Amino acid sequence: MGSKTKIMVFRMRELIYTGIFITLGIILVILMIIMFRPKSASAPSTYPANGQDSSSVSARYTPGVYTTPITLNDNALDVEVTVDSDHINSIRLVNLSDSVTTMYPLVQPALEELAQQICEKQSTEDITYSEESRYTSQVLLDAVNSALKTAREGTPTAE
Repeated sequence: MGSKTKIMVFRMRELIYTGIFITLGIILVILMIIMFRPKSASAPSTYPANGQDSSSVSARYTPGVYTTPITLNDNALDVEVTVDSDHINSIRLVNLSDSVTTMYPLVQPALEELAQQICEKQSTEDITYSEESRYTSQVLLDAVNSALKTAREGTPTAE
């Protein structure tokens, strides 16, 4: 009784398909492990704003109302930013007199445009503004950044 030799013939197409399916299976398993593993305790619960180090973020802001004064030719007005622990809720001008709105007609529309973008993006990064109000928008954006910095430090200016 002799043993019979079996010769197996593989087509190259079958080997390539098998290799592709094995590779896809391995990638699928790796992705499932990455997606469904438990989150580590050191992972932040929110995304950092304005280039903040993400490892030090647990809550972005101390909830409250924060104001930053702006002086335009001896006319004072305040930019008021309202935040909760993770969100910028509103941005508005307070103490806005008729003389300021008359002398600086772009202040209110520029702030409304900026406030809408900042509240949507929850950041002052990559904010766009029109060329005609770029200086006004930059002054207002600096005031908003100052108020948000105070909010991160946690000393509310009003209730």
